[in-house]
Amino acid sequence: MSLKYRLGQKIQSLRKTRRLTQEKFAEMIGIDPKNVSRIENGNNYPSADTLTAIAKALNVDIYELFVFKEDVPYEKMRQEILKAMENDKTVLYLFQMLKAM
Repeated sequence: MSLKYRLGQKIQSLRKTRRLTQEKFAEMIGIDPKNVSRIENGNNYPSADTLTAIAKALNVDIYELFVFKEDVPYEKMRQEILKAMENDKTVLYLFQMLKAM
């Protein structure tokens, strides 16, 4: 499973735990419901601003979105994060996210 998919599943799980529909959640974070679906299905990474809004709407710290229940070996997670960071947009999103903290 990719990091993008795991992140989407974590967001979906937290959203459902809070009994939020995708439509209501999308309204809370300021994006189209179709984009919520794409994020939750692991098709898109959320932007830094959207990630910040997601954490706020779910009442969690951003890092908690990346803590998965599955027992993922550290090295595998490290490799996936490094692979994701090969994309300049991902690096920019992470920089903006960290800067906003």
